[in-house]
Amino acid sequence: MQIYGVVGWKNSGKTGLMERLVTEITRRGFSVSTVKHAHHSFDVDHPGKDSHRHRMAGAREVLLASKNRWALMHELRDKDEPSLEELLTKLSGVDLVLVEGYKRDAHPKVEAHRQETGNELISPEDPTIRAIASDVSLVHEKPVFDLNDTEAIADFILFDLGMTASSVG
Repeated sequence: MQIYGVVGWKNSGKTGLMERLVTEITRRGFSVSTVKHAHHSFDVDHPGKDSHRHRMAGAREVLLASKNRWALMHELRDKDEPSLEELLTKLSGVDLVLVEGYKRDAHPKVEAHRQETGNELISPEDPTIRAIASDVSLVHEKPVFDLNDTEAIADFILFDLGMTASSVG
């Protein structure tokens, strides 16, 4: 299982790039899963639903299943947030895991950058960032791609990981 990240400041285009990369890379026959880091509290459950009632009653884990999908919700209950490495062990095996966020972890990454945010690039200080996907032309020692050139970014990621059509799982 290979791992590659997409990082950037808020509103830099990370989620859109992730979505397009998943579409492009799965179109090429690779299996892909994603991990998204949230800096805020979130809930995938809704008050009043049975699964929410189970969690509120104190269940550590609630597994919700139907004929279309299943979801496992795990309450940390004042425990530390698990590391990316630990979370990756929870996923089923795939060819590639694309990770949005976790910019301080050691896996290779592409930085999403939009000029309108006014933020500086992260990449000059981060050797794990292998390329930049930007909405403006940049001069940089790392490869720079147009933020919307999903095919070229996917080509770069797959080449960087040594993934070829013959390595499709």
